[in-house]
Parts: sequence; structure tokens; C-alpha cells
Amino acid sequence: MSIRRRRRVLVTGGAGFIGSHLVEYLLAQGNEVLCVDNFFTGSKENILPFMNQPYFELIRHDVAMPLFVEVDDIYHLACPASPIHYQINPVQTVKTSVMGTINMLGLAKRTGARLLLASTSEVYGEPEVHPQREDYWGNVNPIGPRSCYDEGKRVAETLCMDYHRQHGVQVKIARLFNTYGPRMAEYDGRVVSNFVIQALKNEPITIYGKGEQTRSFGYVDDLLCGLVALLEDTEPGFAGPVNLGNPHEITVMELAQEIIRQTGSSSEIMHLPLPQDDPTRRKPDITLAKEKLDWQPATTLQEGIAQTIAYFKPRVLGKSRTLA
Repeated sequence: MSIRRRRRVLVTGGAGFIGSHLVEYLLAQGNEVLCVDNFFTGSKENILPFMNQPYFELIRHDVAMPLFVEVDDIYHLACPASPIHYQINPVQTVKTSVMGTINMLGLAKRTGARLLLASTSEVYGEPEVHPQREDYWGNVNPIGPRSCYDEGKRVAETLCMDYHRQHGVQVKIARLFNTYGPRMAEYDGRVVSNFVIQALKNEPITIYGKGEQTRSFGYVDDLLCGLVALLEDTEPGFAGPVNLGNPHEITVMELAQEIIRQTGSSSEIMHLPLPQDDPTRRKPDITLAKEKLDWQPATTLQEGIAQTIAYFKPRVLGKSRTLA
């Protein structure tokens, strides 16, 4: 019998929303997982179930500083991903994307590890092409309040491709579109978690602008399958980028109405001014993911929202009863 060698996998940002789901999946597949997080936005609650597992290891570390470990694969997810968090310390956000990516690429170069960069649909900015394909270069404000994240990820992609071309590092670039599901932070400003919490509390649903802006929401389980499929892709020289998202496009107002319906909430809609540089349309073209990875999302928005509500409900209503 052939025995599969246990791979040692590093997940930066492993205590975060997406990172913790990825850690759980990799452990279930029999890998040894090294979780690295500085807990700026990550949560220990997300990784508590893994702490006693023999093949899980946690290192509290800021990826903007070098890290010396031995690994086979690197999933580089570390970076604040919501405006509330990345605008608290925009300089550190840029450092995380730039210096953190340099450090992880240096580690991959030294160890011969494969590296996947979790980039973002924000590299497309306020898109003039719809839906967005990977060959679209984007329309990004380089000096706006969101640029610390948008441009930081664009530079991270540049670094990956330069290390790939110059040093032969095996890299894959995933452009993640709006992702949601259990373990989202309660107050990180993301639209799905905001709406679910407000609806469960019967508070006003706060919508920026008229709610006509569109998003494409992908459930976290679907995203994990795409991330793993991309890193495991063996096509020589293929680095991406690859869009990973759900092409089902809805308006923010429609999202709010669906969450109100599923929660049975009495919440009303409250309109607030639009933030600067907030994209008006967002939808991935996932043709490349289908062709290269045989991947497409399988979870409907209704199913995913139901799972997300089920996660938040005991946390929100339990706290409300405690406070009462």
C-alpha cells in the first residue's frame, strides 16, 4: 500500500473567518497545519476546536516580520479585509500586504513550498468592465481611503508574479469576491454580518446609498473548494489570477430583503451616505475557474444565508437576553 505523506501547510491569517475554515478542512484531510495569526482581526474562538489536535500548531506572529519555519504549502490569507478594520491602521494594512507577501514568498523560495495568495476583487476598483474578467486591469483610486487595501493587494499580486518569473516560485493567485458564512466577525462592517445582526435585533438595516449597488456573494464552503483546487492545480507555469466568487449578482437592497424574510424581522431600512470609492457593481466572470479547476459555487444565496443566520442567532439573541 502506498502511504500519502502528511503535508505541512502554513495558513497565515488562520484564526480569521476564511482562514479558520481552511485550517479545519486541511486538518480533516490529514495535513499538519501551522496557523499563523497576530489576532488583529482573527479570533481565538475560531481555532479553539483545533487546539488539542496533534497536527495543529499555532504561532502568534505578524507576517510583516520574517518567519522561519519548514513547510510544503502556504496559504497566504493574512490581511484585514473589511474597511472598518483596514482603515484603522492603513499603514499597517499596506505593510501586511507588501512586507507580509515578501516574507511569505521568501519562505516559499527557501523551502520550495507552493504559495497561494488570497487577493481580492477590490483590485478591480470601480470596474468599467462587467462582469469582471481576470484580464481586466481595474480602475482603482491609488490615494483614496480604501487604497491601503486595494493597492496593497495589487502590489502583492505583482510580487507573486515577479518571484514566479525571476525565482521560479510556485505561486497561485486567487481573487476572492464577497465571501460570507459562519465565523464572520460580528462587527467588522461586512454587509452580510451587519444585516443579519441588525435583523435579529429588529434594529434598522443600514444601507449605504439607495441600495442599488450590486454584489456577488459566495458561501465560504464553496470558496474553500476553489482555494484548494487552485493550489493543487498542476498545470506548468499557470499562476492565475483566478476569480473565485459566485456570479449570482444581486443588489444590496435585495440582500437586505432576503435577510429580513428569513429572520422574520421587523427591521426597517435606514439609508446612509455612500462611502468614498465604494464600487457600484461587482460580479465575477468565473469562466477560467470552470475551465482550469472544474470549479463553480454550489451553494445558493438562500441556503448560505440560512446557515449564516443559524450561526449568529444564538450569539446575538443570547447576548441580548444576558444584557436584559
